[in-house]
Amino acid sequence: MVSADRERLPVFVYGTLRPGQRNHTAFLRGRTVAEEPARMRGAVLFEGPGYPYAVPDATGEIFGDLVFLAADQHDGVLAALDRLEGCLPGGPGRHYVRVERPVLPEGGGTARAWVYLAVDEVARRLRAVGTRIPGGRWPV
Repeated sequence: MVSADRERLPVFVYGTLRPGQRNHTAFLRGRTVAEEPARMRGAVLFEGPGYPYAVPDATGEIFGDLVFLAADQHDGVLAALDRLEGCLPGGPGRHYVRVERPVLPEGGGTARAWVYLAVDEVARRLRAVGTRIPGGRWPV
């Protein structure tokens, strides 16, 4: 049985990993089997240095894409994304944590997906002094 952390879920992307953005080309192009617009409730976006941060917020909603990784590349791509997003356990300067959340694909229904959210320390700082991205869409 696959552990919760190793489950082969799609990934909800909302920043530089979205189709057409720089990290999509570097990390996802040719490694997905499907991509579709989607939205996720329970978070808002804040500006970062060239990329956004998703911060938990019960009243918020963000827009992005649900990316289905190719089965034979899933684990390797997810590990590469974890490194990119600075969310390796015990790693210095952690920015994000990968968590499972429900996502609403544009075509209807609900899907379980991995998403990268700002770690608590970063989220607290952004709530206090960050610039919120209106409408939950990046790039603006």
